Amino acid sequence: MEVTITGNSQTFTIKYVTQARFEIDGVVEKPDVIGAVFGQTEGLFGPELDLRELQKTGRIGRIEIELQSRNDRTSGTITIPTSLDRVSTALIAASIESINRVGPCSAKVRLEKIEDIREARRKEIVNRAKEILHKWNIESMPSVDEVYKQVSNTMKVGKVGKYGPESLPAGPKLDQSKEIIIVEGRADIINLMRCGIMNTVAIEGAKIPDSIKKLTKEKETTALLDGDRGGDLILKELMQVASIKYVGRAPRGKEIEECNCKEIIKALAEKVPIIKPHKPKRESRKSEIPAEIIKAAKTLEGTLEAVLLNGKLVQIERLPVSKLAEKLQKTKGVKCIIFDGIITQRIVDIAAEKNIKKIVASRISEAVKPVLNVELITFQDALIK
Repeated sequence: MEVTITGNSQTFTIKYVTQARFEIDGVVEKPDVIGAVFGQTEGLFGPELDLRELQKTGRIGRIEIELQSRNDRTSGTITIPTSLDRVSTALIAASIESINRVGPCSAKVRLEKIEDIREARRKEIVNRAKEILHKWNIESMPSVDEVYKQVSNTMKVGKVGKYGPESLPAGPKLDQSKEIIIVEGRADIINLMRCGIMNTVAIEGAKIPDSIKKLTKEKETTALLDGDRGGDLILKELMQVASIKYVGRAPRGKEIEECNCKEIIKALAEKVPIIKPHKPKRESRKSEIPAEIIKAAKTLEGTLEAVLLNGKLVQIERLPVSKLAEKLQKTKGVKCIIFDGIITQRIVDIAAEKNIKKIVASRISEAVKPVLNVELITFQDALIK
C-alpha cells in the first residue's frame, strides 16, 4: 500500500520500491554494503540522480539492507523506496546492478523486482471490495443485482479507440473535434473520459509519433501532461516537432491518471499558450533585462556569491552560492536570483516550486530541462557591452 514517511522537514510518499539481491565472495556487514551503494553509484548520472542528493531532498527513502553470512559468503537484499518517476527509478535500479565490489570483496547484484506501491494498494482495495460485495449479496436486499446493473451502466464511459497507423489510444470524439487534447498514455485517456472529456489522444512513449505531428497541424492542440520530469521532457520534444498551441500540467509531482476531475478541469482552465523560442539579437537581449539585474550581475562576477531580489527588484539578501539552495527553500517573496555559478536542475526545480520568475548566473548546465514560467539568463546575456 502507499506509504507516507514524515521527516523533520519533508513528507515523502513512496510510489515504487526497488529490490535487488546481492552475492558477495567474503564476509561483510551492512555498513560495507551501504558504502558500496552510495560510493559506486555516485556521479554516474549527475547530481539529479545522486542517491545522497535524492535522500536529502526526500525523493528516495531509507535504504534497507538485509544480509546473512555462511561459508565465507554473504548474501542478502537491497531495498530502495522512491517517489521518482518510472524512468528515474529504472535508472537507479540499473545503477545498483552495476555494483561489483563491496569492501575488498567481489560482488554481484541483480534486480529482483520494482514494485508499484499504488498497484499493490489497488489489489488490496479490489480484494476488500470482493469481500464487501460477497457479504452484501448475502445480507442485504434481494434487488442487489438490479442495483449493481444500474450502477455499472452509469459508470460506462465508452470504449477507448485507436488512432493512426500506430494504433494510438484515443477518445471517441477525437476525429470530429476541432480542438483536441494530447496526453501521455492510455490510463490518462481513460481518466479524462471519466470526467466527460472525449477529444483525446495519447503519445504512448517518449518519441512523438508521426500521426501526432500531423494531427497537431490540423487541429487546435492542448498538451495535458504529468507534473514531473517525464512531462517536462515530453513538452520539450512536442515544442520541437509538433504544433502545440497550449499546455496544461498536473499538480507538480502528480500524474494525469492520478488526478480527480476537479484537478483536471483546473489544469485545462489554467493552460498557457506555447510561445516558440526565438534567438534574439545580442543587442536587443540586453535591452529586455532590467538595469537592476545588470548592475547586480556586474557586482557578482568572480565572487561566488548570490543575491535574492523581490518583485520590485530590491535586494533581499546576499549570501555565498554554496548556501543558495538551502536558503531558497526557507525564504519567501523571492522573484529573481542572481549568482556567480552554474544553473543546475535543482535550482530550476526550486524556482518553479517557489514561483521565482528569473534566474541569472554565469552559465546554464547542459543537463538542465527548462520549465514553464522560469526564465534562465546568463551573465553573457546581461553584461553585453
